[in-house]
This record gives sequence, C-alpha cells and structure tokens, in this order.
Amino acid sequence: MKRNKKERQEKLKERIEEDPFSTDEALATAFQVSVQTIRLDRMELSIPELRERIKHVAREHLDEVQALPLEEVIGEIVDLRLDEEAISILDIRGEHVFSRTGIARGHYLFAQANSLAVAIINDELALTTKASVHFSRQVKNGERVIARAVVTASKGHKSWVDVTSKVNQEIVFHGEFVMYRSQR
Repeated sequence: MKRNKKERQEKLKERIEEDPFSTDEALATAFQVSVQTIRLDRMELSIPELRERIKHVAREHLDEVQALPLEEVIGEIVDLRLDEEAISILDIRGEHVFSRTGIARGHYLFAQANSLAVAIINDELALTTKASVHFSRQVKNGERVIARAVVTASKGHKSWVDVTSKVNQEIVFHGEFVMYRSQR
C-alpha cells in the first residue's frame, strides 16, 4: 500500500534515523517508489546523501585506530569506540567477486570482520589468536556489507570480539574473534 507524500516523508525520516547507512535504492524498494522520488524527498527534508551521512556519523563517533594503519582496514570505518564497538562498510565490487558467479569471495568478508576486530582494540599491538566464523548467505556484486564489532569481554592480554555483517539488515556473516593485546 503506497503512502501519501507527507506520510512517506515522515516514515523516510524515521527509517534514515534508525539506519543512516540505507541506500536510496534500498529505500525506494522499501517504500515502493522510484529512486528519484526518494532523492526528491530527501532534498525536501534536507537529509544529505549517503556519503555525507556516513561522514557525519564518522565525525561523531570515530576514535583513532591504534593497532594498524587505517588504510590497512578492509572496508571504511564509520564508527569506532575503542574497546567497545565499531562499524565498517564494504561495497562489494567486481574485484571482490568470482567472475563466473558474481558472488563475493569469502576472504573479503572475513578480512572486513577481522580487520575491524583488530581496529577496535585500544592497543598498539592486536593479533587474532582464534576465530570462529559462519557465513549465512552469499553476498553478490553491488551489495553493501555493514559489519558491526563489539568487544564482549577482556581479561589479561585477551579480548573477545563479536562481529556481525549484514546486507540490508540480513545477517550474511558472523564471527567470534579472540584477540591478543600487548597491554592491559
């Protein structure tokens, strides 16, 4: 059932507040309207495009990565609170997929999660000592993977980090990482 413009715009604003990483395409599908309609609604509501929303979130919640250079992180970190939680985004493109199937190679999803687990540790040295991972579904070319890492415990020189990766709110990967840290 389509909503009138005012109702749609109110729901659009709520949806973007809940998930600032929603693409215009995903929003258009959810609201059963064209991408152009979503863009016009965003403009009327003064809601910036996705890249600007990502930068805004990053400026508010980004600590400085300690354990590795930022350019070595797979994906773009948009939220980082050391020893607490972090979020990164990876847009799957041609270089990430098998040429015959268009399905993302698993090591890219693992690398995104693992590098986020390293980045979240507030230490100059953080190494993965153990990882237990589960791939829930295939990720395809053109999809956006949002990974969220949470430090669940720390004891001595070890920290436990859970990473959940989603595409359009659907879990595609989950990993439990045990991280070694040089200090505590």
